[in-house]
Amino acid sequence: MTPAELTLAAAADAIRERRLSPVELLESVLDRVEEVDRDLGAYVTVTADRARRAALAAEAEAAAGRLRGPLHGIPMGLKDLIDVAGTATSASSRVRDGHRADADSTVAARLAEAGAVLVGKTHTHEFAYGLTTPQTRNARDRDRVAGGSSGGSAVAVASGTATFALGTDTGGSIRVPAALNGVVGLKPTYGLVPRHGVTSLSWSLDHVGPITRTVEDAALVLPALTGHDPRDPASVPAPALHHPGPDPDLTGLRVGVPRNFYFDHVDPEVEAAVRGAVDRLRDLGARLTEVEIPLTRYVQAVQWGLMVPEATAYHERTLRDVPDRYADDVRVLLEAGELMSAGDHLRAQRARTLMRREWARLLTDVDVIAAPTVPLTAVPSGRETVTWPDGTAETVSDAYVRLSAPANITGVPALTVPVGRDGDGLPIGMQLLGRPFEEAVLLRAGHAYERSAPAWTSPGTLHLTD
Repeated sequence: MTPAELTLAAAADAIRERRLSPVELLESVLDRVEEVDRDLGAYVTVTADRARRAALAAEAEAAAGRLRGPLHGIPMGLKDLIDVAGTATSASSRVRDGHRADADSTVAARLAEAGAVLVGKTHTHEFAYGLTTPQTRNARDRDRVAGGSSGGSAVAVASGTATFALGTDTGGSIRVPAALNGVVGLKPTYGLVPRHGVTSLSWSLDHVGPITRTVEDAALVLPALTGHDPRDPASVPAPALHHPGPDPDLTGLRVGVPRNFYFDHVDPEVEAAVRGAVDRLRDLGARLTEVEIPLTRYVQAVQWGLMVPEATAYHERTLRDVPDRYADDVRVLLEAGELMSAGDHLRAQRARTLMRREWARLLTDVDVIAAPTVPLTAVPSGRETVTWPDGTAETVSDAYVRLSAPANITGVPALTVPVGRDGDGLPIGMQLLGRPFEEAVLLRAGHAYERSAPAWTSPGTLHLTD
């Protein structure tokens, strides 16, 4: 096993115990970038020289006994919506040609302070406005979509070209690619992680969060990101965050299993894997309860009614000045936003208020809701539609966003964990949703599952293949 294959937790232990240096870890990751990223396309740009300087500084501090914490010397990728001073924030778009960030985003500054080492900026679907990230190939099958819009970050983690990464999630853009590539993705509670210096898609739905190989790793990254930042009007003070610990006992945990919505129009192999994972939570002591998901008929309309006009407002000037620099699919969506009325947006906001109230009521009866992350595994690149056995058809993007959008609309935290593979060997993810600011509960449940699950269901420590 190479250092690039280590989980964050294992790498942090090795650095702390002086069995591995940050320089050795980084060089292993950069070697892996050289081997595979030409084919995978996870990175927009690799900042190797900058990374080597940071790793040398981290090594000097480690030698002097000045470890900054578990992220000290750990190589990371940042989705290329996240500003890093002196580097481009391209948003994977020609609109940003020649751009350089003047200052670090809040999350980039906090990760640098924690000692993490930036390997590079990862691809996104242009301006995060899509669910496939067409520039990037799936880490498990290069003929399949990576998922989006944080596809580059998920593929970097899954392929060993970053030990962890950050993505953003507006309708599932952390959880979808994490599930499709067999890694862990956490969308925190709305407002928990500041978004200052992060290019917006939809300010009232956007979240920043970690993509990692294990739930334990996500629990190590999250505390470095949280804490109030007045430059983000939605930012809130961080509650105490607890490491999930080694005990897989879930006695007393109330897990809601949806009887509607989350298992509708879902591939049978996905459903079987997720229900099997839910049964494992029960075997660990959790108490399962069937629940009714409220107001499901409004999910798609509310998601689009909030996101589309907010995205169009953000791009108003450049859409007018340089429309030809946008990809066709994104430009059409932005132009469609100009046709939506203020009344449509206000109705979506009112519906969101009702959905938040009903979800809060639901989450007084259970601690966690367990459901599929996405209704189907990674589709072949270029496939545009899905047709279900009852004849219902939907676009691939609509299918991927359908089960993840409720957590963005309501702002509740959501964690995706690998729970198996389909007949083609493609990863399947289970989504855990909980009460606002109770990430610790999700991490506890996910970590307990991870520790007890068969080895093949979760990447754990990677065994890389080219």
